[in-house]
Amino acid sequence: MSGSKTTIATVRLLRSRLAAWLALGLPIAGCTVGPDYHKSSPASPTSWHQSVVSAESHPVQAPLDPEWWNIYNDPVLTALEQQVAGANLDLRAAAYRFAESMAERRIASAAQFPHAEANASYARERASPNGVLGLLGTMEEQGAGSIASGTQGFGPTRLPGAAGASSFNLPQYGMNASWEVDFWGHVRRQVEAATAAMRATEDMRRDVLVSLMAETAQDYLELRGVQAQIGIVENNIGIARHSVQLTTLRFTQGAATRLDVADSTGQLYSFESRLPVLKSQEVHLINALSFLVAREPGALTAQLGKPAPVPPVPVSVPVGLPSELAERRPDIRMAEERLHAATANIGVAIADFFPRVTLSGSLDVQALQFSGLGSWASRQYGFGPTATLPIFEGGRLTGQLRLRKAQQREAAVMLQRTVLKAWQEIDDAMADLSAAQNQRDRLAEAVKENQIAVQTAQAQYVQGSSDFLNVLTLQNALLATQNQLVQATTNVSTSAARLYRALGGGWERRFPVEGRRYAAGSSSAAKGKS
Repeated sequence: MSGSKTTIATVRLLRSRLAAWLALGLPIAGCTVGPDYHKSSPASPTSWHQSVVSAESHPVQAPLDPEWWNIYNDPVLTALEQQVAGANLDLRAAAYRFAESMAERRIASAAQFPHAEANASYARERASPNGVLGLLGTMEEQGAGSIASGTQGFGPTRLPGAAGASSFNLPQYGMNASWEVDFWGHVRRQVEAATAAMRATEDMRRDVLVSLMAETAQDYLELRGVQAQIGIVENNIGIARHSVQLTTLRFTQGAATRLDVADSTGQLYSFESRLPVLKSQEVHLINALSFLVAREPGALTAQLGKPAPVPPVPVSVPVGLPSELAERRPDIRMAEERLHAATANIGVAIADFFPRVTLSGSLDVQALQFSGLGSWASRQYGFGPTATLPIFEGGRLTGQLRLRKAQQREAAVMLQRTVLKAWQEIDDAMADLSAAQNQRDRLAEAVKENQIAVQTAQAQYVQGSSDFLNVLTLQNALLATQNQLVQATTNVSTSAARLYRALGGGWERRFPVEGRRYAAGSSSAAKGKS
């Protein structure tokens, strides 16, 4: 009964002292040094600025569809975007980087909680009679080996003769616990910085997604443009072959010179020389799209090898509201989270100047016989606070604080730069969309006129009222304008893709992370759990 009462009394004592420490530490732990971060609100205009007057297709302040590529109404492109979102290796790597940052935040947040561990050990030991323990003394009259009975002091017992001190068993088990009282917010600022860094990594993942969606669309649109140019060149090669046949026939009839035959043949070879370059570009673009979906080169040839027109841009191009840009552009959000993390790190650096207090305690059971390990009388414990205060660091803490402040100022400048760069990219993309349409419309008229000119020159040559050099010149001009028209038509569609890239479109797309699916546009994944 007495042993039981002693045990209860000891436990109550430990509880009361721990409660007193917590009562003393928790109010003080509410203090957090360093500047608090306040989310910035970048200035945004009420309407989009356009340096060039829009043409037929123009931006409108309508809600932006995250799957913006649907404006092209091309099922092949839509299927490609879905494949990229589900299989791209860069996107998967970015997802795992986000998972790594979540784990790092969890590691940082673990410092807010007590650390406890259990331990057990067994040792066969022998103490030196000539060592320090010999100063503690042992009752020599008890005889050899009495130290193993647990009734003697700490000093070794010498055996008769040269045998020295006897060996003994030392089994023990117990547990240790420690907790750093976060008086100055050192740990809380570290968690705050880790959380901001995690969210910045998530926004980096979103930025990769936005870039990939735009890159996929641009590569696909350029592929269709190259295939259209291949069709134009093949058509002109057919016309050139007809011209060779015509000049050869007229030469045999004496109505043309050998020069006409040579000129027409040379033009045919010139047209044919353009075909391999375009075929190579087609292969490169198919390979690029295959890489984006994590497939081997040429894997999409069957899907994309058949030529198709360049998907047009609708008359109205929804671009959302200017006030939504800071929330939509992942690079702006990422720059802001980096500024948040840099601000929190200043608090960590300031807290390093203050004392750090750790509450620690241990409870062990130790006996010289295994039979004594079950007795509460074999317990030993210790508890109490430990305080450390930096006195001389050689300027390390001051240098670290200056470093953190400089990093915060740099992050603030980078945020401002990112916002301004976003506005520039949007305005440039809108200007490109307008200019490409104006160029396309003028080239369409030029192609019509050049076609009429070629037909007229061919008729005059057949009638003998014009030489063949005029026909060659006009055919070359027609081919050049036709290629320019295709390029301008492609530029209209790719300019729209670049515009949506600048707007941050597509970042709300869902994609897998470590076997789970997180909404890239939601904030639930960014909250994290400790």
